[in-house]
Amino acid sequence: MRSSGAIRTAAVVALCGAVTMSLTSCGGSGHKGAAGSDRRTDDAPPQPTAWKRVPDIGDRMWQRIPGDSRQVVAVYGAGPDSPNSTVELFVKQGSTWKRDRSWAAHNGRKGWTADHHEGDKRSPIGVFTLSDAGGVLDDPGAKLPYTKSASFQAPHYWNKAYWHDFDYVIAIDYNRVKGTSPNDPTRPEGQSKGGSIWLHMDHGSGTSACVSLPKSAMQYLLRTLDPRQHPVVVMGDTQDLKA
Repeated sequence: MRSSGAIRTAAVVALCGAVTMSLTSCGGSGHKGAAGSDRRTDDAPPQPTAWKRVPDIGDRMWQRIPGDSRQVVAVYGAGPDSPNSTVELFVKQGSTWKRDRSWAAHNGRKGWTADHHEGDKRSPIGVFTLSDAGGVLDDPGAKLPYTKSASFQAPHYWNKAYWHDFDYVIAIDYNRVKGTSPNDPTRPEGQSKGGSIWLHMDHGSGTSACVSLPKSAMQYLLRTLDPRQHPVVVMGDTQDLKA
């Protein structure tokens, strides 16, 4: 566990993809259903199905997934301007990929973008590694390096529904330094490109730019994602992912 003294407490204002976040920054329209009516959205293991590659990911995105990755978190957005999505975990077994779990989730309240900027309230489309985790709560048994710190705590002047958003987080390696706490505010590409894009706990509506999931999903991912398996997230609206 990293020392919390190495964490900049002021970084909480940069959470969820914004240098400063208003009370409603992680708010949005209510959940209207996740992408893909045939997708499972619960914690039960799916029926065994094997694919040569993760389904509904086109050549453009698939070529960006590292060859040594054996865990893929796929975020299938319901539409380019929708805050609703489905998150699915796929694991590679031998030469095939199998769906391990699926959950209803949320993304940026205004949808998706291929050119994310600070404050646009859209989640970045792309393939990103997953290297670091943390949160307010004790380490639940994470395989990724986990930083527990009260500095993750959402300010209590936010809507009460958002107070537990950062109890568990997994950093998406967009405009950040790998190997640091998720709330390290360093932005290698500059502040204008945003940052602190995380998987974090869901409050029932769209986010500033992060992807949010139920608590049980976050616990499962933290206990399952293994740096030795080179986990990545591939994320975007469903049609863009298929392109």
